[in-house]
Amino acid sequence: MKNIIIGKEANIGKNVHIGNFTIIENDVIIGDNTWIGNNVSILDGTKIGKNCQIHSGAVLAGIPQDLKYKGESTSLEIGNNNIIREFVTINKGTASKQKTSIGDNNLLMSNAHIGHDCIIGNNCIVGFSVGMAGEVIVGDWANISGLTAIHQFSVIGEQCMISGISRIVKDVPPYVMAAREPLRYVGLNTVGLKRRGFESEKINELKEIYRIIFQEKRNTTLALEFIEKHFKQTIERDKIIHFITQSTRGIIKGNEK
Repeated sequence: MKNIIIGKEANIGKNVHIGNFTIIENDVIIGDNTWIGNNVSILDGTKIGKNCQIHSGAVLAGIPQDLKYKGESTSLEIGNNNIIREFVTINKGTASKQKTSIGDNNLLMSNAHIGHDCIIGNNCIVGFSVGMAGEVIVGDWANISGLTAIHQFSVIGEQCMISGISRIVKDVPPYVMAAREPLRYVGLNTVGLKRRGFESEKINELKEIYRIIFQEKRNTTLALEFIEKHFKQTIERDKIIHFITQSTRGIIKGNEK
């Protein structure tokens, strides 16, 4: 009982499992050792890497839910070693960026939606029923808990932890833990940073930087000037400064005491 429909021009790698009632259209590339469950729709413009899992009911490269989309040729690119669980929907790009991009080693939990032109890095976790609007950027190792709603054009920095049922309408800088309503900085993502080998000295440096940004009585511009002047140059310090200075939506606020 297969009843699989595979386009004649689809490029299917070696040792690929394809479940019952799955549809794979013509303009699709699927890498070796990928497992595809039942009732999956993989539509034109999809490129999937090696060793991925695509579970039942997922729809990949659906038409963007954007009224500006006029049928232009765009794509969805998915890297290696990704797990895409049941009923995840990922739309392909629009003329804005031409593609939606998912990196390597990510877990997208059931019912998550990834909108058009989103960019998700590597080693991220996107929780169940997360709704991600168009052109969102998610940095490496970010962890977005379930039922979170993310406004279009938002940027989530690397190694962040976002609490469940959050509403993201401002950018979230790297390395932080964000929670409450409205979403706020509530500390560093200390557990995640330790798991990835950050030493105590580095974690203390990041805590002090964010104390100046979020908890002292300075505006953001003055806080960044102080940090640039008084903290030695490190990769992490510069990433934080660059993220905040490049933010177009503005960043989340600090924790109110």
